[in-house]
Amino acid sequence: MKYLFYPGCSMEGSALEYKNSMYASLHALGAEVEEIADWTCCGASVASVMSDLLGIVLPARNLALAERMDAESRGVGGGDRQIIVGCSACLVSFQRTILAAADRTKLEKMNQALEVEGLTYHGKAQVRHLLDVLANDFKHDDIEAKVKRPLTGLKVAPYYGCQTVRNYASFDDGQAPHSMVSLLEALGATVYHHLHEATCCGTALLTTKPEIGLGIVGTILEDTTAADCIATVCPMCHMNLDSYQDKVSQVMGKKLHIPVVFLPQLIGLAFGVPEEQLLFKRHVVPVGPALAKLPA
Repeated sequence: MKYLFYPGCSMEGSALEYKNSMYASLHALGAEVEEIADWTCCGASVASVMSDLLGIVLPARNLALAERMDAESRGVGGGDRQIIVGCSACLVSFQRTILAAADRTKLEKMNQALEVEGLTYHGKAQVRHLLDVLANDFKHDDIEAKVKRPLTGLKVAPYYGCQTVRNYASFDDGQAPHSMVSLLEALGATVYHHLHEATCCGTALLTTKPEIGLGIVGTILEDTTAADCIATVCPMCHMNLDSYQDKVSQVMGKKLHIPVVFLPQLIGLAFGVPEEQLLFKRHVVPVGPALAKLPA
C-alpha cells in the first residue's frame, strides 16, 4: 500500500496529534506514506466564497504537485498513488476540484493560473479520506492481528460529522455511516451508537454565532455521555467537541465532560504505540480517565 499524503493546515497545527497517530497506524499496517512536497492550503470552505476560480485552483495546485511527484518517482504517467486527506473540509475541496476538472474549459482555466509555477494539473490524481483507506484497504483480520493492547471495556461513540461521509464520499452511507464500526470492534472496543453520528458539529458557528454553535455541540455531547470517549476523523469536529465543553456546560446548565480523540489515536494505542507519541496531552479534555479503563 503506497499513498501520497496531504496534511492540510490543521494537521500541521491544531490537529498535529491526528497526523502523528495516522503515520504510526499506517506504518504499523505496512503502508508507505509520502507527504506531498511544498503543499499549500487548499482553501477549504472559505476560498470558494471569495472566488469560484480560487476555490478550485488552490486544490488543483496540490493535485498537480502530487501528479508531478508520481511522474518523477515512477517515470510514467501521474496520479497513480492515491492521496490521503484527514481533514473532511479538505476532502470536499479536492473533490469539488476533481469534478470541475471534468469540464475542459475549467481545467484550462486552472492550468492558466498554475502556469506561473510551471505546474500542470492533468485531472488524474485521486483523493480519499483517511477513514475510507482504513476501512476499505485493510482487512478486519489484518487490523485485529496488529492489536497488542486490546481496547477491551472502552465504550467509544463514533462521530463522523457531516462532510466526511457526504456530499462527495461514496465509501459510506451519508445518513447512517458505519465505516468506523468494524475498525473499533477489531481494536476490541465497544461501539456506542447514538443519534448524532453524522450531524454537523456547528463548524464556524462557534465563533460567528456562538449561541447556536454551542447548542449544536451540546446536543452531540448530551447524546454521548454514556460513552467513555468520542472518536472522530475531522479536525474541525474535534476542535469544536473538545475545546468548548466548559462553555457548553454553562449554556446547558449541566456538566458535560467526555474525552474526544482521533480514530488513529485509538488504533495506535491498540497497536502498542507509546501514549506520548500519540500526543493525548494536547487535548483540552483529559483523555486519562478513558485510558484508565483499559486493562494494564
